[in-house]
Amino acid sequence: MPKDFRATTLERSIGRRLALWRDERGLSLAEAGQRVGFSSAKLSTMENAVQPSTPLDIMALGYVYNVPTPEWQAVVLRAEYAKTARMGGGSAEPHFDPTADFANLVFEATELRAFTTDLVPTGLQLPSYAHAAGSPERIVQLAMVREAWATRLGDKDPPMVEAVFPEGVLRPVVGGPRVMKAQLLHLMEISEHSTVTVQVIPVVAGAYPAMGCPFTLLGFPHRQHNDVAYLETVIKGEYVEDQALVEQLAQRFAELQKIALSPGESLELIAEAAADL
Repeated sequence: MPKDFRATTLERSIGRRLALWRDERGLSLAEAGQRVGFSSAKLSTMENAVQPSTPLDIMALGYVYNVPTPEWQAVVLRAEYAKTARMGGGSAEPHFDPTADFANLVFEATELRAFTTDLVPTGLQLPSYAHAAGSPERIVQLAMVREAWATRLGDKDPPMVEAVFPEGVLRPVVGGPRVMKAQLLHLMEISEHSTVTVQVIPVVAGAYPAMGCPFTLLGFPHRQHNDVAYLETVIKGEYVEDQALVEQLAQRFAELQKIALSPGESLELIAEAAADL
């Protein structure tokens, strides 16, 4: 294992796929490890991306699990790319879609910090609001992200969620007055959750850092899984994994929180917007 290994989002997606193969066959770590000749500890570190998965090991698992050849070959190619990228070579992996993968990271995160500019953060949206605001091809992906957020917030150990957005998000009547009012009331309700903080940047604040540039920061419990930033445009989603850039975005988020109204004042502003509908 590389010294001080830090798994990339691509390597984490490979680990999830290996775990999915095993789960689909109803095998425990010990049973699967015995079949392939791995210790259960090694298999666990591969599935959790605590160590890189080598193409040979993936090939062995694909054979033992009786995975269709094209499927395990595709994962082997990803592992080969990940190894090349770690050594400083390669370009963007063509078969890895951060937009489709984002819900997985949301589910694994212990800290979520979201800054949006036009809409309520995805995880805090109601289905009716999301349906009115999203494009048809994004509806399923948005639903997966919402489900991941909702599931985690209902856990015994829910993630810390911090959301910041401008007052302008509260004013457009997305989906009609009934849908928008329900969304604002939902924001008020969820903001009372002990691990959720919602702050609104008032119009009078003027210009502010990262204006027009939404992003989400995700933090994870495992030491070998670095914080990740997720950016999305109308065309595609993108992960930012360079830790210097992630830290810059974290500083921007802290600045946005200072400019925004307090959670209590933000709640009052949301309530006023709901009353106006």
